[in-house]
Amino acid sequence: MLQIAPFERHVAEYDEWFERYPFVYESELAALRQQMLSLPENLLGLEVGVGTGRYAAPLGIKEGIEPSEEMAKRAVRRGVEVVNGKAEQLPYRDIHFDFVLMVTICHFDKAPEAFMEAYRVLKPGGTLIVGFLDKDGAIARSYEARRHQSTFYRHATFYSVKRVQEMMKKAGFKDFDFNQTLFGELENIDTLQDPVPGHGEGSFVVVKAVKK
Repeated sequence: MLQIAPFERHVAEYDEWFERYPFVYESELAALRQQMLSLPENLLGLEVGVGTGRYAAPLGIKEGIEPSEEMAKRAVRRGVEVVNGKAEQLPYRDIHFDFVLMVTICHFDKAPEAFMEAYRVLKPGGTLIVGFLDKDGAIARSYEARRHQSTFYRHATFYSVKRVQEMMKKAGFKDFDFNQTLFGELENIDTLQDPVPGHGEGSFVVVKAVKK
């Protein structure tokens, strides 16, 4: 519950971040889009932790899960159908979606359980795409250093690339593919950055994996 409260009370502040850092936001979207390019068209997808719809809407994802009612209201206005729920207990039947997107795993209560739930609701051969701030990257380190002054990251848990891959493997995923973006400090990113393969240099990493 500690993770939800700030998002309920500070929705406008959350949304303003995307306006304050437009090139950071667009660079993240570019990295996510690149990992989605290989997906066939007309697939049934879900964003877990959809927030205000800032990622789902431009990426064409029509359905999302969100525990914060105030955040969900804005996502609905952006054209996303939102179901109230948590990442660790998705309110869907088994083998339902073609792909699942997650971009807020640092705010999940239990990321390993969230990955297992994604595996459960995906069809065989379905794809999980996870965008996250690498714990070892400059931006996550900056947030860590200032977490007690932060509205949204006070209770966040940042993960290394190795740890994310370990959790996804344990959930049953395979065939990992990585790209990365956000090179440099947050305040210094003033142009759109194209994603590059791999990880270890950019602060924002996107990993794509397949259900066995």
